[in-house]
Amino acid sequence: MGVIVVKMGGIASDNLDQSFFNQIKKWRANGKQVVIVHGGGYYISEMMTRLGQKVQIKNGLRVTDSSALDVTRMVLLGQVQPLITTKFLSEGFHALGLSAGSDQLIQGVFLNEAELGFVGKVTNVNHPLLKLLLEKNHIPIIAPLGITESGQWLNINADEVACKVAAALHAEALYLLTDVPGICRKGEWLTEVAAPEVTELIRQKVITGGMLPKVHGAQKALLAGVKSVCINNSIVTKGTQLLTKECAQVKA
Repeated sequence: MGVIVVKMGGIASDNLDQSFFNQIKKWRANGKQVVIVHGGGYYISEMMTRLGQKVQIKNGLRVTDSSALDVTRMVLLGQVQPLITTKFLSEGFHALGLSAGSDQLIQGVFLNEAELGFVGKVTNVNHPLLKLLLEKNHIPIIAPLGITESGQWLNINADEVACKVAAALHAEALYLLTDVPGICRKGEWLTEVAAPEVTELIRQKVITGGMLPKVHGAQKALLAGVKSVCINNSIVTKGTQLLTKECAQVKA
């Protein structure tokens, strides 16, 4: 069975329309296994502002002190994940909410403690756990939090988590959902980008901000064997599809 990993970003409830679930059902009918990784940046920023905490973003990553980490964990596990899981359950799926605390699902280390605080990067994914759940017909709903060997929780960019999960499961497709339909250059939405082109697009500042972690993670996922990475605001179409150099040459 092929695996499709979907990272949900932006305002989660905006992604969960009927066309979204129809596509999930179509994949499942075709024998595909589905894993969801959800973000929650909008909701976290909203809660931090409400609590009088400063929201600070560096290169697309949230600077996370201990207070921000508490809010992040509270919002992801207490608000966003239940919202998504409930929607999946109401559509008849066997959805299961997971986090770093689920048998050390996402293990990580500090990315740059001095500059970013409790922000991490993924070092290992407990893929045997995910495979077991997929075999039992579950749809894992994963929050982008990690845990260190010493038990410290970390805020990890959801795009990176999705890319590492896709790589660990050798997924056939990875969809990185965001607020825009892909990568835009000079007013034109790109349909395909070969991985080697990404560096030049970053140099030209075509790719900036929150798109940076997406494309960096996508490059690594492709190198790890994920066949296709799509950046879009919908799973019904492919948006901007990132390809390995070899695949791009074949399509050309």
